Amino acid sequence: MIFYVVKGAPDSCGPGCDSWIEAEGKIESGTAARLKVFLDRQRDRSLPIYFASPGGNLDQAVAMGGMLHAKPTIARVGRTLVRECGFEAQDGDVCVKFKQSGRELHGDLFTRGAVCASACPYVFAGAAIHEIAPDAVLAIHSPKIFFTLHGGPVDPAVVAAADERGHQRADRMVAAYLAKVGIDAGLLGLTKTIKFEDIHILTRDEIARFGLDRRELVETPWKFESDKLSFMHKIAVVQKPGEKSFRLLQWRVACFDTDRFVLDFQRPIAAAGIASVAIAHSGESPVYFNGPAKGPSFEQWSMRLIRSRLDALVDHPEIEIIESSVAADGHLVPQTTKLSNEGWAAAIETLVASCPLSKEALTIQMSSQASKPSEAVAK
Repeated sequence: MIFYVVKGAPDSCGPGCDSWIEAEGKIESGTAARLKVFLDRQRDRSLPIYFASPGGNLDQAVAMGGMLHAKPTIARVGRTLVRECGFEAQDGDVCVKFKQSGRELHGDLFTRGAVCASACPYVFAGAAIHEIAPDAVLAIHSPKIFFTLHGGPVDPAVVAAADERGHQRADRMVAAYLAKVGIDAGLLGLTKTIKFEDIHILTRDEIARFGLDRRELVETPWKFESDKLSFMHKIAVVQKPGEKSFRLLQWRVACFDTDRFVLDFQRPIAAAGIASVAIAHSGESPVYFNGPAKGPSFEQWSMRLIRSRLDALVDHPEIEIIESSVAADGHLVPQTTKLSNEGWAAAIETLVASCPLSKEALTIQMSSQASKPSEAVAK
């Protein structure tokens, strides 16, 4: 595992936060000692630490989590793209040397698809504050016991007994550790049911129940993403009072051109049915989505907007999503979710720069070019 400090854009790791520690790679023998040296060097700074790891040595993970527990540390799951690496692969030799250099690097932070698995969640759980973004992954499975047997042929019963003792020792160590850091013992109970060869991605309900992140509303900032289609997106998981489970809500903005956009909202299909979905801000009248288009387990609501209307509707510090269902007496029952618009300004600017020019902008551009005086060419 590599540890390095990264400086990003303003607020890239939260309001007022532009620098963080990245911990990436496999946890191996000696990783805990290297983490201690690294943290000692950063003792005058209070930086959040982001994990991107497939796991590894359980003993080392528990020791690392104990180090984080002794400090006012915020742990999250996220991956960093280091800008100094340029077009080199992030796990290539050139980039790894940058990350091991001890320099403060520059980069961009992403939670979408970031993974902390196997032994990694135990390190994560040790921090004073642990937060998992709705698009990041915590995954668990049972540990595998490694031991060395000497001599000639070994009785399979001896191997099985040694393996059982190893698992019992690991269970005792993890149980004591979880009690120390305030994580529900149910995490260990669930882990023991997952074979080492398998993997279980913790659901949002499990993350909350075990105490890994008990926030009732967790949301990502708006992020620009470029694949086959350029778009910006936002994800939130919400548990309202009286609800037993979290709901996954997703938004996406894509463009037809620099003046025409589509705003999509995706939510789980409700048993009672949703009659309408609207967006509002600052006490203004709500604007309603069209739809829904239904999939196997979700429904998607959409609206098309010109740029000025999109800005007027969404470009605010906070917005409200109003989902209305029909009660037994026929009245509409609204459910309002307030959301931060963190990241909107930067994401929409990047999105617009990737959009084709609108007809009006293209006409203005062509008119401007045609109005330029032609230059005489000397022969």
